[in-house]
Order: sequence, then structure tokens, then C-alpha cells
Amino acid sequence: MTADTALFEAERPALTALCYRMLGERAGAEDAVQDTWLRWERADHEAIENPSAWLRRTATRIAIDALRSARARRETYPGPWLPEPLVESESLGIEARFELAQECELALLWAMERLSPTERAAFILREAFDAGYDEISAVTGKSQAACRQMVSRAHRRLQENGPRFDAPPAEVADLLQRFVAAANALDHDAALSLFAPAAAAYTDGGKKARAALRPLIGPEDITQVLMAVMAKAAQATTQWSVEPSLANGAPAIVRRLDGRVDLVLTLAPSSDGRIGWLYAMRNPDKLPG
Repeated sequence: MTADTALFEAERPALTALCYRMLGERAGAEDAVQDTWLRWERADHEAIENPSAWLRRTATRIAIDALRSARARRETYPGPWLPEPLVESESLGIEARFELAQECELALLWAMERLSPTERAAFILREAFDAGYDEISAVTGKSQAACRQMVSRAHRRLQENGPRFDAPPAEVADLLQRFVAAANALDHDAALSLFAPAAAAYTDGGKKARAALRPLIGPEDITQVLMAVMAKAAQATTQWSVEPSLANGAPAIVRRLDGRVDLVLTLAPSSDGRIGWLYAMRNPDKLPG
């Protein structure tokens, strides 16, 4: 392995984490990192003063373009599009190249869909990688003052009526446990009491698994659908099981159907400590094999 290759491989986990934060997809992140490698191979390395910054800048620009294309495709996506989870449990491991990527919670990835690709890049570079505004300016082509405004605006937009991204894992795990208990018991009132007034539930089936084609808004709407789904599941003859897990580093539930993962469930609290955001991934293309 050459020194230039070794340098790139040392940066690969951080580049993968950056591109995953930008795109919310494993395959898309890996493609962007591979494109970065191809450009690195062709670059004049002696002329590059700061290889880490050069690689980060190149990967970010590639990811910005990839995100624009992805959003155009998602306009015809069947139902809500949700970011792909990075799942870890006793039976499901995370590849080394995605270890840093899983530090970004799914609720934050989902909320960043409100940002433009350039705003998202500026926010991620500043908050996740502590990049200076000179570097962000070089990536976005905007002045440092404009970049400061972009990051500040991104903060405000992410905090508007959204779930909390800083909830301790123990708080998330407790809410998740109470939610599962109420669902399994078909306890409508207990489930209803767990949701904040503005709670929203999103299910991504990708038209390859049964899923709600619209977000469920409000405690009553969510609970009504939940009770119907659980009542039907109780009558099913197929063998299914649930196990605690981690999705992007946060507590989650994995459901297996005939030994195959068919659901990843996690949540984020609202400011009042109740469930503000419920995430259910059922699209087999985004689930662990």
C-alpha cells in the first residue's frame, strides 16, 4: 500500500460518516466515497497542503450533487422516505467503515431533509467535523459571513417543532419499552398517553412491505393504527420475535419474521418527555440482511 493510499484509507471512516450524514443511505455514501477516491488518485498530491481538508471538501461537493439527484428521485417515492438505519445488536454488527457514521441519530438525519443540500453540508461540516468557516466557504463557494448565517439558520430550522436530538439513551429506551408494552397489551389508553400532542409517526415500506403511505399525525391517529396493526399481528400464524438493538447509536427494537429482520423501530422524545417522533423502517432494501 502506498503512502497516498494509506492516507486515504485512514480518512475513509470520516468520509463515510460525512457522506452518510449528507445522504442518509449506506450505498449512496459508499459511492460518494469511492468517487472521492477516484479523484484523489488523479490529484497532484504534492500540491495539496492539507490532504484531510481536500478529501473532506471533495467528498462534500460530491455528496451535495448526489443529494440533489436523490431528492429528485424521491419525489416519486411511495410514501414517506426515511433515512437508512445503521443497526447494531448481538446478532447484527456494524462494519468498521460505518462506526463513525452511526453517531448521527435517525431523527436528526430525518430533520435535515428540511435543509437545502448546501445548508446541510455547512451544518454537518461545522457541527460534526468542527470545520472552520474558511473550509465551509471553500466547499460552498459562499462568503464566510454567509456560511455563518447558513449554519445559524440550519440550527433554527432543525429546532422548529421537531423532536429532541439530545435525549439521553436511557430516556429513549424507557419510552421505547413503555411503547412496546402498551402495544403488546393492546392497551389503547396507555399507548395514547405516551405521545405528545404534535407527535408524528413515519413508516417507510418502499412499496415492498406494508406501510402507511402518509405520516400519522397526532396521538389518536397513531394509536388507532397501532392497535389495528398489533391486533392483526396477534392473529398471525408466522413466527416473529423482537429484540433490543441500537439504530444509529440510539435504543431501538428489531423485529424478526421467520428469522429475517422485517422492522426497525425507534423514536425521539418531544420537549415534554413524551414521544414526539416515531420511526418504523420496513423497506427490505434498507434493512440488515
